Amino acid sequence: MYSISSEDADSYFCTVKGHEDLSSPAVYKPKTSVSVSPSGEIVEGSSVTLTCSSDANPPVQSYTWWYKKNGGDYQSMTGPQHVFNQIQSSDTGEYYCESQNEMGTDMSRTINMDVKYKPKSTSVSVSPSGEIVEGSSVTLTCSSDANPPVDKYTWYKKNVTSPKASGQSYSITNIISEDRGEYYCEAENKYGRLNSSSVSVDVQYGPKTTSVSVSPSGEIVEGSSVTLTCSSDANPPVDKYTWYFQNETFLNGCGQMYNISNFKSEDSGHYHCEAWNRRGSRNSTALMIILPGKQTSVQTAAVGIIVVVLVLILCFSGLMWFRKKASKSTSDTRDTSENVQGDSSPVYENVSSMSTASTAAQTAATVVQDDVHYSSVHFSRSKNQEVPLYSTVQLHQPQKEDEDVQYDAVKFNLPSAATRPTATDSSVLYSTVNKPEPRRPEHYKPRTRKT
Repeated sequence: MYSISSEDADSYFCTVKGHEDLSSPAVYKPKTSVSVSPSGEIVEGSSVTLTCSSDANPPVQSYTWWYKKNGGDYQSMTGPQHVFNQIQSSDTGEYYCESQNEMGTDMSRTINMDVKYKPKSTSVSVSPSGEIVEGSSVTLTCSSDANPPVDKYTWYKKNVTSPKASGQSYSITNIISEDRGEYYCEAENKYGRLNSSSVSVDVQYGPKTTSVSVSPSGEIVEGSSVTLTCSSDANPPVDKYTWYFQNETFLNGCGQMYNISNFKSEDSGHYHCEAWNRRGSRNSTALMIILPGKQTSVQTAAVGIIVVVLVLILCFSGLMWFRKKASKSTSDTRDTSENVQGDSSPVYENVSSMSTASTAAQTAATVVQDDVHYSSVHFSRSKNQEVPLYSTVQLHQPQKEDEDVQYDAVKFNLPSAATRPTATDSSVLYSTVNKPEPRRPEHYKPRTRKT
């Protein structure tokens, strides 16, 4: 008998001398292996089977499974197979099996059971912890347990449909009161997603939008009861109010409402309040309370200023209107003058001369046929263009029936410097007036007069 050690592990057999070809069956310790079914990724909730196999002679007498979960101590279970009907993430760990027979024991290789699962235990933390004051910076961090790790984080504010941000952390710099509310995050990987529970972000700030209201509203009657109420938005809520009359403190540290049971004329004036909490204070705007017919000098002055401003506005508007009208009139006159001076078109004109004779003479003249005169008028221009002038002239017909020939000179002064020389030019109009002759005796001869 020899001292047995691990180096002696091997297969052994025996033969009969002279019959070496007839050997006994070999005896050896187990040769152990392990398998996982199904192969591939192991997803939480699926069924998984571990199988321990061994080649041994004599046959294996026992199988023992050893496993270590999440870095803990090894534990054991027996049997050649171990079945996980709904494997959990907690089953992740190292597994191997051990088989034993009379010749010894053998351990299989170690397998790592890596169970995949969607995000779980998603939560939000707030930094810094404690009270959050308006104007400070706050960071929200989303945490989640997942395998594989979370690859997408999304931030939401409760009662707001659109996402606020993405990423594992969400920072709010210079936080304001409107940022207060409940926030939560959504963690996601390839196997699913999970929302965290909501965390409340409570922003503390001093009083805001402080105002004073009066009850009853409307006209205040002398001797009636009047209640003033101070309102303010603050977090934490306002814990102290101070009331002022004509900018002087008259109630300090009192309640939100101030009652005047018997309102008198001396109670008329400006009232305002100041709201306090441990984050600060804020004054309201002044509220003017007066009795009918008891207007203060301040109100009278305000009304006077408004009236003066309105009068000045009206005067200025009137002045601008008159200036605009005068400017337009001047412009129209200039345009008309330029149009008259620059027109070189033929002029057709009917001229009726005014009679200076008596009514009887005018009546007599109407029976005489109108005379037609054709005239050519030369206007002084840069180009001496002749412009024909066609005129029908109704002249007073004297009772004398002599035929007259008249030559008249007409001068037109055209002073436009842009189109004419500076020296005044004159044009001469020669007109020939033919009067219709009434029936005369055949021996009558007309006389001609030249001027």
